Amino acid sequence: MRKKTFAAAALLAAASLTLTACGSGDDTGSPVSVVSEDSANTKAAIVLDKPFEKPDLVLTDTNGKKYDLREQTKGRPTLIYFGYTNCPDVCPTTMSNIAVAKSKLPKAQQDELRVVFVTTDPDRDTPKALGKWLKGIDPQVVGLTGDFPTIQAGARTLGITIEAPHKDKNGKIVSTHGTQVVAFSPKTDGGYVLYTEDATVDDYIKDLPKLVKGATP
Repeated sequence: MRKKTFAAAALLAAASLTLTACGSGDDTGSPVSVVSEDSANTKAAIVLDKPFEKPDLVLTDTNGKKYDLREQTKGRPTLIYFGYTNCPDVCPTTMSNIAVAKSKLPKAQQDELRVVFVTTDPDRDTPKALGKWLKGIDPQVVGLTGDFPTIQAGARTLGITIEAPHKDKNGKIVSTHGTQVVAFSPKTDGGYVLYTEDATVDDYIKDLPKLVKGATP
């Protein structure tokens, strides 16, 4: 696995590495900030020396029921990603990569792992729409929606920037959001590994067996 441990001072810069306007058709997928320009900084994963606290989010799941993120994922290995179902590229690729890697785990570990997809486009991503989309990727993924300010604030605690959906010059609704996946340890509930959009299915296949145990990949 490609990885690097970042100092705490670089934490927020590392967390905001990728901010993508999904579906805009513009070349906006490049990093908005760079931690290092050295040739070794093509990292799929960043091991954080100061883990993130799990967001204090209470949202609505695909069954229309209240979902307390901290309570429901306490003591479980958890991956959290912010994106939206109408995204044509990064979001479905990221979620599919995780789903394929998850399918390689023993059944017990698959059931233990919590993969959480929080929409950045709650007006269109209703519980029903989220459920339908996620069913085609992995029915076990927890899909969450709610009011945008709450979601935005929760993402911000992980250094993830998301902007309110807006229409581009062609009148198409796009959602600009950070594309990183944060892995939380079942031992501490801290977010200690951050994956960029460069993470491949092979990266997740190699790392998930360790992440489900709370080990450093």
